[in-house]
Amino acid sequence: MFLFDSELFIGELKQFSPEMLKIFERREKAYEEIPEISIDYGILEKSKKVAVVPMNVEWSDVGSFDAIYDLLSKDNDENAIRGEVLTMNSRRNLVIAERLTVLLDVEDLLLIDTDDALLVAKKGTAEKVKEIYRTLRDRKDKRIEIHRTAFRPWGSYTLLEENKYKIKRITVKPGKRLSLQRHYHRSEHWIVVSGTAKIIVDGKEILLRKGESTFVPAGSLHRIENPGKIPLEIIEVQIGEYLEEDDVERIEDDFGRV
Repeated sequence: MFLFDSELFIGELKQFSPEMLKIFERREKAYEEIPEISIDYGILEKSKKVAVVPMNVEWSDVGSFDAIYDLLSKDNDENAIRGEVLTMNSRRNLVIAERLTVLLDVEDLLLIDTDDALLVAKKGTAEKVKEIYRTLRDRKDKRIEIHRTAFRPWGSYTLLEENKYKIKRITVKPGKRLSLQRHYHRSEHWIVVSGTAKIIVDGKEILLRKGESTFVPAGSLHRIENPGKIPLEIIEVQIGEYLEEDDVERIEDDFGRV
């Protein structure tokens, strides 16, 4: 377990790994660009400001799905289950599911079902997930960068449907706002389903409440803000010839993004 003072960590990073610090300072796509190097090799083996203190606690790195299985409580058949799962003659399985899942006559499986992907593997082979990640990365698969639910400093969004259009659920924290931005290839239709939205479109400011909506043409400067005390939820429908996340020009941003 590593504990750092943030200023000390940044100082040591600047001294021993300045290129990595530059990546962090750019903020955008930092996780994608940082090299695959451990903090032990990158900083701790070089730093002169390290102290080791014994700690008598139960500890697990939880570095794999097998480790998660070991930590979770089990049913009478030694299945570790999270979600709505029915089992019949099935033993020693790990199941994490976001929808009804049924296991019949299977043993020693890892079954991880999320909005992003489904993993089915034999226990003891979970480390090979890293190889799958590298394969997806080499194919430039966008799912290794953006999940169906993506978290941002102002809140989050969840991709609900994607075809020749996109439908998202946007959640904005109280007192937060998105950047002032424009898209060149898509228009957006916003429908407020919870909370109150302060909307700016080409300099015009309006308040939208539950059940109200507005339209943002392609090329328009726009911004969403939550001036209320409860989370703001908006359904966004995107229509256009290009709907990827990099079609954005930020003019102002509270979080220093460009």
